Amino acid sequence: MKEKLYTIPLMDAFKADDECPFCFVERQLEQHTMDFVLGAGASYMEDDVRAETDKMGFCRTHYKKMYDYGNRLGTGLILKTHFQYKTKELHEQIKMFAPSKASVFSRFKKGIADTGSAKTSLGAWAKAQEESCYICNFYKDTYARYLDTFFDLFKKNPEFLPLFKNCKGFCIPHFGDLVETAETALSDKEKKAFYDILFPMMEQNMQRLSDDLDWFCDKFDYRNKDADWRTSKDALPRGMQKAAGGYPADEPYTMDK
Repeated sequence: MKEKLYTIPLMDAFKADDECPFCFVERQLEQHTMDFVLGAGASYMEDDVRAETDKMGFCRTHYKKMYDYGNRLGTGLILKTHFQYKTKELHEQIKMFAPSKASVFSRFKKGIADTGSAKTSLGAWAKAQEESCYICNFYKDTYARYLDTFFDLFKKNPEFLPLFKNCKGFCIPHFGDLVETAETALSDKEKKAFYDILFPMMEQNMQRLSDDLDWFCDKFDYRNKDADWRTSKDALPRGMQKAAGGYPADEPYTMDK
C-alpha cells in the first residue's frame, strides 16, 4: 500500500512531459497540503493540527497562498490561535532579553544595518519564525520520501527506466537533490549507471531550453515577426522553472478547484 502511495504519483509525474517531474510532484503535494489545511475536510478544526499550526505558523509565501485559496474564516481561525501562541512566546522572549553593552568603538561605526545573522536572543527568535512553516514542512517531508522512491524504482523497476531516460530532465534545485541523494542511495556501480543517464540528459535539456530562449528573444526582431514561434512561445516560464523550480505562470490555487 505504501509503495503504491508513492510510486503511482511519481510514475504519473514522469509521464506528464514536464520540465521537471519533481516540480510536478511538489506542486501536487503543496496543493494537497493546502486542501488538507483549509479545504472542505476542515482539518484546522482538529486539535492536533491546530497545535502544530499554532506553534509553527507559515512562511510569507504560504500566507499569500492561503489568502489566495479563499477560505477566509478558516485562515482567520488558524491565525487567531497562532497569534495567541506567539504573543505568549514573545512575552517570554522579551522577559529574558538583555541588551548587550555598547562599546565606545561601536558608537563611531557607520549605521549600516546588518541583518545577515542574529546577534541577540530576540533576533534569533524572530529569524526562527521566518523559517518555520507548517505547509513547507508537511510537503517537504513527503517529497523526501518521493526521492527515496525514485531510487527504489531506478534500481528495481524495469518499467521506470525508460520513463526516466526519456524525461526532459529536472530543474536545477531538484537535480541537486537527486545528486545528493544518489551519493548515499546507490552503490558505486549504480551511481555510474545513474550519472551516465542523468548528466547528458541535463546538458541536452538545458541546451534545448537555451535554444528556445534564444529564439524567443529573436522573435521580437521585426525581421522575424511572421516566423513561427517553434517551441519557444512558453520559453519564459519553462526557463524560470528549469532555473529555480516551480511554476511561475500558474494561477493562484483556490478552494474552488
